[in-house]
Amino acid sequence: MPRQPRFVLVGHPQHVIIRGNNRDPIFYSDSDYRFYLEKLREASQKHDCSIHAYVLMTNHVHLLVTPNKENSISKMVQMLGRYYVQYFNYRYRRTGTLWEGRYKASLIDSERYALLCYRYIELNPVRANMVNHPSEYPWSSYRHNAVDTVDELIVEHEVYLSLSSNDIGRKKAYRELFLGHIEGLDLACIREMTNKGWVLGSEYFKEKISRQVNRQLAPLPRGGDRSLKKRAK
Repeated sequence: MPRQPRFVLVGHPQHVIIRGNNRDPIFYSDSDYRFYLEKLREASQKHDCSIHAYVLMTNHVHLLVTPNKENSISKMVQMLGRYYVQYFNYRYRRTGTLWEGRYKASLIDSERYALLCYRYIELNPVRANMVNHPSEYPWSSYRHNAVDTVDELIVEHEVYLSLSSNDIGRKKAYRELFLGHIEGLDLACIREMTNKGWVLGSEYFKEKISRQVNRQLAPLPRGGDRSLKKRAK
């Protein structure tokens, strides 16, 4: 069965996951992380993508990114992947692929879920027991969004900007979002929607997007198709 194209709407953010092949590490040293971020900045600027949040884990990457052209994300990921594989294979004297097939992506309802995805992405190192607080992890956007570090890669989303009328207030309000944990159901929903390429949003948002793309945007409720068959008899 052919794969359906991803949902892409210009101006709407997506949660993107890029994984190493067989879950193998894609970063070994600080210079690997720095090179990847440098090329991510170049690729995002060249292909007109706005990066709002990111985290580089040992064997995968999370991005919250808004495409400003129809093929912005796919071209950015392709360019980034090509540069990084060349660097990585040369540095570690290896050959072959580095990536686990296609990247995963979920279209995000920014009004309801953008800040949740910010938190989900930047809390990855905490959930993985690598650090106790996201501020301790150097390879994410948290320090830009919450503290006083300037990260030239980041383009602040309008939902983030709406947290306060000034930068100090925004960062304070953003830090307060991290005082509690993300609920288990929210974690499971984000993971499922991203891994399966569905839309993460309210029913209103899904209906609106469905009319634009003429496709199913989320899995049917359990037993949903069976009940439809019963009504059809």
